[in-house]
Amino acid sequence: MNSSEQDVDRAAKAAAGAAAETASAPAATRARWLRAVADELDAHRDELVAIADEETHLGEGRLTGEVGRTTGQLRLFADAIEEGSYAEAIIDHAAPEATPPRPDLRRVLRSIGPVAVFSASNFPFAFSVAGGDTASALAVGSPVVVKAHSAHEQLSARTAELVSDALREAGAPEGIFGIVYGRQAGQQLVQHPAIKAAGFTGSVAGGRALYDLASGRPDPIPFYGELGSVNPVVVTRAAAEERGDELAAGLVGSFTLGVGQYCTKPGLVFVPSGSGFEDAVAQRANGASGGRMLTDGIASAFGAGLGALAEAGGVEVLSGRAEQDGAGDEHTPVLLAVDAAVAAEHPEVYFEECFGPVTLLLRYGSDEELVTALQQVPGSLTGTVHAQPQDDINGLVGVLSDRVGRLLFAGWPTGVAVTWSQQHGGPWPATTSAHTSVGVTAMRRFQRPIAFQDAPAEVLPAELREENPLGIPRRVDGVLQVA
Repeated sequence: MNSSEQDVDRAAKAAAGAAAETASAPAATRARWLRAVADELDAHRDELVAIADEETHLGEGRLTGEVGRTTGQLRLFADAIEEGSYAEAIIDHAAPEATPPRPDLRRVLRSIGPVAVFSASNFPFAFSVAGGDTASALAVGSPVVVKAHSAHEQLSARTAELVSDALREAGAPEGIFGIVYGRQAGQQLVQHPAIKAAGFTGSVAGGRALYDLASGRPDPIPFYGELGSVNPVVVTRAAAEERGDELAAGLVGSFTLGVGQYCTKPGLVFVPSGSGFEDAVAQRANGASGGRMLTDGIASAFGAGLGALAEAGGVEVLSGRAEQDGAGDEHTPVLLAVDAAVAAEHPEVYFEECFGPVTLLLRYGSDEELVTALQQVPGSLTGTVHAQPQDDINGLVGVLSDRVGRLLFAGWPTGVAVTWSQQHGGPWPATTSAHTSVGVTAMRRFQRPIAFQDAPAEVLPAELREENPLGIPRRVDGVLQVA
C-alpha cells in the first residue's frame, strides 16, 4: 500500500488549510475532539484488537491493554489543555520607571502548525495512528498527517477511518487529520513545505535519514525522533547477594517482554563478578518462552545483531541460541555475558542496541571498573540502579543521570506511565531532542512561543487577557498565579 506524491500533497495541504481554525479553537473544543476520538476507539476496541493481533502477533491481552493506554492518554491531554498551564501564559505589565523602560509584554505558547507523525512498529496503538504524538499535536491545535507503519497497515487504515469519523462528528475542521502510506510518502511528507514539525519512533538508521531530510529543507523543521536505546541496568554486589533470585526473575521478565521488542528493554546489565547472579539469570532465562517478531525485517536485523554480538571477543552465551535468522516463527531469549573492561574498550561493538529478546551481562570487579564502563554507554531512554540501603550510589546516579532521561531505583524499565511527570527521551541516540514523547509535556514539542508587546486588548488570545477569562494558571509580573 503506497500513497502517491499527489496523495501526500493533498493531505499536507489539507492540514495547512485547517491549521488556523484548529489552532484558534478554544481548549474546551479541542478537548471535546480528543474525547470523541477516545470514545470511538473504545467502542471499536474488539474489532481493532482482532486486526492488530492478525498483523502483529502481539496477543489479545497486550493489545487490549494498549487500546486502553491509547484512549487514556487522549483523555489525559483533554484534561490537561482544559487546566491551561500547558500554554505557559506570562504577563509582564508595562513599567515606564524601569531602566530601561519596560513595555507591556505577554507571552504564550501556540500551535507550531501541521505535524507529520510516523507510526511505530512495536506499539500499533499507543505510538501509532492515534497514539501519543497524534494526541499531543491535536491537543495544542496542530493538524496531523500520519505516515502508517508497514507492519500494521490494515489496522492503521481502520484506525484512521475511526479517528476521521470521530473528529468530523465532533465538529473538527476538514483536513485536521490525514494518513499516507509507504516509505517514499514518508520522505515526501517530512519535506513538504506545509509540515512544520515531525514526530518519529523507530530505528536509528531510519530516524537519522528523516532527521537529515528535515534539517536539510530550505526551511528546517524540528524532528522529534525516538531512535535507539540500550537502557543500562546496574546491580550492586549487595543487591545481587541479598535479592539475586528476585532480580533475576525481574530481569528475564523485562528483557523477554513482547519478544524483546520494547524501546525500554534492558539491553546492558552490569553485574558484580563472582556474585552468582549470572547463574540465577541463566536459570530463569532457560525457561523463558520466545515468540514471533513483528516483521521479517525486524527478525532479520535481530539475527544479524545477535550474531555480531555473540561473536565479539570475550562474549559467552549463557542461555539460548546465538544463531537465529529471520525465517523462523519463534525467536527465543538469549543471555550473553562479557567482562565490563573488555566491553568498555570497544563500545561501538558491545554497546550497540540489538532489538529483540537478548541482553548482555557485563561483569565488573570494582566500582572504578563499573564507572569506567558506564561512561562509555551511549545515551538511553532509561537507566536502572538496583541497590541496598547500605550502598553509596551517589556516584552511579551522577554518571547515569548524564546518559538517560529516566532513572529507576526499583522495578524494570519496560513500562512507561503516561503522566504529567514522565520523561521518555534521552541523549542521542535515544532521541534527537530533550523533549519527551510520553506524558503531558509531550505537547511542548508542537508549540512555539509568541510574545505580544503593547497589544490592544481585543487582539490578545484569551490566555493573555487581563481578566483571565479561562481561569488558567499564569505568571503575572513574576508571580505565579493559580487562578
